[in-house]
Amino acid sequence: MKKAAIIFLAVSLALVFVGVAAACTTMLVTKGASEDGSVMVAHSDDSELFDQRLVYVPAADHEPGSMRPVYYDASSLGDRPEYHGYELRRYVGKDRGPTYVDAQQPQSIPLGAIPQVAHTYAYYDGSYAIMNEHQLMFGECTDGAKVQAEPVPGKLIFYSAELGRVAAERCTKAKEAVELIGHLIETYGYYGTGETLPIGDTEEGWVMEMAPSPEGRGGLWVAQRVPDGEVFVAANELRIREVDPNDPNMMVCKDLHAIAQKHGWWKPEDGKLDWLRTVSQGEYSHPYYSLRRVWRLQARMAPSQEKSPWVKDGFTKEYPFSIKPDQKLSVRDVMSLYRDYYQGTEFDQSKGVTAGPFGNPYRYPGPMDAGGDTGDPNAKLKGAWERPISIFRCGYSYICQARGWLPDPIGGVVWFGPDEPMSTCYVPFYAGVTGIAASYSTCDTTAFSRDSAWWAFNFVANWAGLKYSYMIKDIQQKQEAIELAEVEGLKEMDRQALELYGKDPEKARELLTKYCQTQADQVVEDWWNLAWNLVARYDDGYVNAPGKMAQEVGYPEDWYDKSEWPHGPTSYEKPQGKQVD
Repeated sequence: MKKAAIIFLAVSLALVFVGVAAACTTMLVTKGASEDGSVMVAHSDDSELFDQRLVYVPAADHEPGSMRPVYYDASSLGDRPEYHGYELRRYVGKDRGPTYVDAQQPQSIPLGAIPQVAHTYAYYDGSYAIMNEHQLMFGECTDGAKVQAEPVPGKLIFYSAELGRVAAERCTKAKEAVELIGHLIETYGYYGTGETLPIGDTEEGWVMEMAPSPEGRGGLWVAQRVPDGEVFVAANELRIREVDPNDPNMMVCKDLHAIAQKHGWWKPEDGKLDWLRTVSQGEYSHPYYSLRRVWRLQARMAPSQEKSPWVKDGFTKEYPFSIKPDQKLSVRDVMSLYRDYYQGTEFDQSKGVTAGPFGNPYRYPGPMDAGGDTGDPNAKLKGAWERPISIFRCGYSYICQARGWLPDPIGGVVWFGPDEPMSTCYVPFYAGVTGIAASYSTCDTTAFSRDSAWWAFNFVANWAGLKYSYMIKDIQQKQEAIELAEVEGLKEMDRQALELYGKDPEKARELLTKYCQTQADQVVEDWWNLAWNLVARYDDGYVNAPGKMAQEVGYPEDWYDKSEWPHGPTSYEKPQGKQVD
C-alpha cells in the first residue's frame, strides 16, 4: 500500500507538467555519418517568447577555495520569483561575463554552490549550454517523467541547463562531461523534468538522459554512446531503452536499479531495465507529439528503411536509438531537416482548412489542446495538431560542428539561427571568438527592437503568415543565397585563420571575431531589408513590383470551392431559400 501511494504521488507530480519547459528537437551526427568527418550536435529551442539571446561567456580564472554558485533555471518549471528566476531573463549577475550584468534587474539567487575550479572555459550560452572553446557541444530536449521535483536549496540544486554549463566550463570531451554531470546529479540533487542531452566532441558523441528521483534526493541518469556512422534524434521523449551496466558504451547512475526496484518501477525478473518505461509515462501532450518527429527525421535520413509513421503506442521500439543514414549528412542537410513541417506527407502542415488559402503551416495552441503526459488516465483528447520539427514558437536553433582536423578555436563552429528554422538564416560563429555581434545577444521579447537579430527574423516569420505560399519562396531564395555564400566563405576563413594561428594564435582569434561579427551584422541588415521588401511586395494582398503594381492573384483555385465564393451574388435574382429583409 505504501509503495502504491508513493508511485501515485510521483505520477501526480508529473502530470502537473503542461509544457512550461522548452519542447525541443535535438540530433547528434557522428563522424562516420557526416559528409566532412565532423561531429554535429543540433538543437531547436522551441521556447515560446522566452530569453532568446545568444551569449558569449568568456573564460575566467578563479581564486583557490572559491565556490561556483548554482542558479535556478526557469527553462525547467517556469518563473520562480523566490530565486529571481524568470523565463524572460534566464540569468542576471556577474558570474557569466558582461552580457548578463544588469544592475536594473533583480539579481539571480543561487540554490547552492559547488567548489570552483582554477580555470573555466569560454562557451556559447542560450537556454542551455551550446558549445565551448574546446569544441565540446550540447543539445537538449525536455521529456516527461514520473517524478517532477521542485528545486530545494542545498539539496536539489541542479537542472540540466546548469549541469551543461558546468560541463562546458570544465570539460573538453563528451565522456568526461557525462561523468561530471552524473557526479553532480548524485552529489547535489536534480530537480525539474526528464531531460535528454546529446553531448559531442571532435571524435564521438554520447546521449545522457536524466530524471528526478522518487527518493527526494540525488537523481537518476543513464548515458549511451552513439555508434560511429549513425545519427541520434530525440523529440521530447526519453530515447534510451535497455540498460546494461556492463556495456562499455553505457554509463549508469550507481543506484538506478535499487531505486527502481524499491518503488515498484522494475523487477529483476523483468529482464534488463527499460529506462523509458521505468522513469516516464512516454510522450507528453498527445500521441505522436514526439514520435512523429523521430519518424520524420529517421525516414528522411534513411528512406531505404521504409519506416511507418504509425506505431502501437508511445513505448514503441520501431524507431531505434540511432540509425545509419543512406547518405552522409552535410551541415546544410541538417539545416534542411530542421526546416521540416512534413512537406509532401499526409501530415503536411501547409495543407488543410487551418492552413488557409496560402498554406500557412502555423498551428496555434489554445485551451482546447492537451497538456501533461499521454499516460494521464484523466486525459480526454478531443483533437490535436500534428507537432512539426519547425514550429512557429521556436526561439532559436543551431547546428554545432566539431572539426577535429583544425585547432579548437577554428574547428568549432556554431551555425545559429534566431526564431523558427523554416524562415531563419543560419550564421556561423567560431568557437575561438572573443565576442559576438551585439544584435545576437540583444533581445527582449516584450518590446520590438530594430537592434535585435531575433526581432528581424521573428518579424519576417510573422509577416509571412499573411501570404505564406508566396513569401516563403522569397525567404528561401534569400536563405539559399546567404547560406551557400557562408559555407564557401568559411572555407577561405578556415585557411586564413589556420595560417595566422601558426604564427600568432591571439591574432587568429581577433580575425575570427571580426569575421563572425561582420557576417552576423550583414545578415541582420539583409533580413531587415527583406522584411521591408515583403511588406511592400505583398501590400494589400496584391503581388507588387515596380512597373507592375497591384497584381490581383486572388486565391488558389481549390480554395474558391471551400469558401463562400461560389454562393456569392452572380445575378439579381434572390437565391433559393434565402430570406430578404
